[in-house]
Amino acid sequence: MELTIIISGLIGFFISLIGFFIISSIVKSIRKKERELISSVTSLSRGTNSELNLILKLLKSGIPQVTIYHDLLIKKNNGKFSQIDLVLVTSEGIIVFEVKDYSGWIFGSGNNTNWTQILSYGKRKYKFYNPIKQNNNHITELRKTLKQFENIPFFSLIVFFGDCELKEINYVPKGTFVVKSHRVFEVLNLIKNENEPTEYTNKREVVNKLKELVSLGENVEYQKKHIENIKDMVGKDRIFK
Repeated sequence: MELTIIISGLIGFFISLIGFFIISSIVKSIRKKERELISSVTSLSRGTNSELNLILKLLKSGIPQVTIYHDLLIKKNNGKFSQIDLVLVTSEGIIVFEVKDYSGWIFGSGNNTNWTQILSYGKRKYKFYNPIKQNNNHITELRKTLKQFENIPFFSLIVFFGDCELKEINYVPKGTFVVKSHRVFEVLNLIKNENEPTEYTNKREVVNKLKELVSLGENVEYQKKHIENIKDMVGKDRIFK
């Protein structure tokens, strides 16, 4: 009787072990395919996990990889840089994404310079630059890079990842959308359904320009300068407590 129980226990153990290895193998295979999907657009070492997650969502939905551009860098006339998280070229126009990753409650207005993140039930508050203004600045700089962009509609998507709640957001301009990551496709469908197809005078020119800006984002020297510019703008090295 005891031997039977032991044998049954061993059989159960080995079945569980085999099941574990099968599931582990399936998970590894899925992750490998996901990495390959993302790599068809960008390097796995570029951007944030949330940006890569968004790229994966877009690809899995059937959006062609040739229409997605990640981590674009624009050199401005003043020698500084504007960095764009993601650009999607669609029939209705160009969609520019600003990706955020926050927890807590988010309060903000399209008119204000800063938005507020509240944590610990109001005990901690943090300010961050208005992402609507931030992405509008990106779009303004992107429009300057190509004459054709002046006549193409642009849409701004502020996508929030993380365990956050968009508590009170107001004064969002037309053509701009503030959205939690799981509702991105609702917005993409809205843009498609409410806008007529636009006419690209030279789509190859658009593609080449976006590819060029993606390449600039790979430039190590430019990356360093961009980081230095941000540090200088924040000015923490000029604060003495």
